[in-house]
Amino acid sequence: MGLSTHVLDTMHGKPAAGMGVALLKKQGEVYQLMKTLVLNQDGRADAPLIENQDLSVGQYRLSFSAGEYFRSKVSGLAEPLFLDVVHLDFGVSNTKEHYHVPLLVSPWSYSTYRGS
Repeated sequence: MGLSTHVLDTMHGKPAAGMGVALLKKQGEVYQLMKTLVLNQDGRADAPLIENQDLSVGQYRLSFSAGEYFRSKVSGLAEPLFLDVVHLDFGVSNTKEHYHVPLLVSPWSYSTYRGS
């Protein structure tokens, strides 16, 4: 299945439908954009971000537009926001495995883990 993600809005207790996400891959010292997407009603991408046959060993980054998402959902958040874009950097070492990288996020905190 390659690489997938989903986001849970822990402030509201629901999927982060409509949040923007960018996928980047590290090339040398910089990250190169691979794709951008908007999460569906279930807080997920409609398809894998990368299929197994296209996944390669290396360093990746998922950038989640959490600030933009929460600005659209919550009025009166103090500016500048505590969290704006959440970057998750992670490594892929085995392209035969599935890498699921979820994000649990509020305007003030986030956590992640390698899911299944």
